[in-house]
Amino acid sequence: MHIYQPTLASVKQHPLPVWFEDAKLGIFVHWGPYSVPGWAPRTGNLCEVIAQYGDAYWFAHNPYAEWYCQAMQIAGSPTQQYHAETYGAHTPYAAFGPQFNAAARGWDPWAWGDLFRRAGARYVVMVTKHHDGFLMWPSAISNPHRPDWRAVRDYVGELTEAVRANKLRMGLYYSGGLDFTFKDVVIRDFAAMLTAIPNDPTYAAYADAHWRELIQRYAPSVLWNDIGYPASANLPALLADYYNTVPDGVVNDRFTQINLSGLGNLTGLPRALVRWVIRRAITRPESLAARLQTGGLHCDFRTPEYAIYNKVTTQKWETTRGLGLSFGYNRNEQAGDLISVKELIHLLVDVVSKNGNLLLNVGPMADGTIPPQQVARLEGLGAWLKVNGEAIYGTRPWQRAAGQTGEELPVRFTQKADTLYAIVLGKPRGPQLEIPNIPLTDTARVYILGYKAPFAWTRHSTGLRLTLPRTLPDTPAVALKIVPQ
Repeated sequence: MHIYQPTLASVKQHPLPVWFEDAKLGIFVHWGPYSVPGWAPRTGNLCEVIAQYGDAYWFAHNPYAEWYCQAMQIAGSPTQQYHAETYGAHTPYAAFGPQFNAAARGWDPWAWGDLFRRAGARYVVMVTKHHDGFLMWPSAISNPHRPDWRAVRDYVGELTEAVRANKLRMGLYYSGGLDFTFKDVVIRDFAAMLTAIPNDPTYAAYADAHWRELIQRYAPSVLWNDIGYPASANLPALLADYYNTVPDGVVNDRFTQINLSGLGNLTGLPRALVRWVIRRAITRPESLAARLQTGGLHCDFRTPEYAIYNKVTTQKWETTRGLGLSFGYNRNEQAGDLISVKELIHLLVDVVSKNGNLLLNVGPMADGTIPPQQVARLEGLGAWLKVNGEAIYGTRPWQRAAGQTGEELPVRFTQKADTLYAIVLGKPRGPQLEIPNIPLTDTARVYILGYKAPFAWTRHSTGLRLTLPRTLPDTPAVALKIVPQ
């Protein structure tokens, strides 16, 4: 076994484990005190809102319910108005901690584990501490500013046990960059968000101790950090210890260490430039700004949010998004705000064809109930994967990601050994399916996943023509298997 040294050069030698390449689908879980109010305005998709209205509008109208403690402090924001009308203007966010612990007494982690398995997920990532600083496990390292701001149950440990019992891998999220119990500033734009990262030695030691405790106690398969990391922390040492403890673990790209505490004094053009760079990194995941997110540090995969790459990439990536417009539970969301089962299947197929994974978030209510509309999406995705998962799990990108049928339905390609998969996004309307520009051998056998026997096919120009069975179900996507490719 390779022994990693506490240097950047050493941790950069860590290879991407095969399990993460094969997994394709993970479940993200945002659950905590913010689930008690469980409210945010229905502003829209992250990238679309920022591109159209800018970051200042985004923070004032933040549709991420897990940011409730911030949004309620912005004067005139919809969240501040909701909080005043529902709980009273002088009720602090801290009041939701005890209410969350009380509500979650009856939570059943085994029901979650079973649901995530049925959804077709291969790994789970749970939020252990979000920006509000609330700890979801009984840590031995107490918050010096708010010692009781923590779970009364080991939510992390109990879900880890249930997830692993269902033969899934368990990963952990930790907000290393923001902790409003250490530095509570009102964030109104991206520049202010960066200056809100605590860089004092006390917080650096606190975050480092938490990550080490999580690693030793739960041996997570994924370290999913968020919004940067204290510049004074010894990150290579942390990552080396992690890889030596969990050799096939993976680390995301959000451990950026840049001390921008002086940025709060920036005005005019310099501040506008910082905001533009971050806006571009979020809305254009293939941009140079996005690729610089790690600040030269090591990562095993990149993490665009509510965005996908437009082509096959060599760097492994994982896009993350909620089933709706929020990660935390938002009682204000309506059915139309949630991604449909059809859209969800098409998204997963598109992501996988370009060398990505999909980390799909659920936002449970405070008592641990996953809303029925979210459950329906997960079960619909799982039903499709039960038939067509062969074209998803364990595959790699083909020579190109996309094509289209003769009817102009989108097609996405994946491959595995000598097999090519062509996944049609939608149900063909006619009795025949034509896919151009597929090189076929004379001995190729063509299957439709869900049927045992191969189908007769003929060449059509540079591609394939196949007569479809009359029994073809009404499915969001049809997966063809071509052997040998």
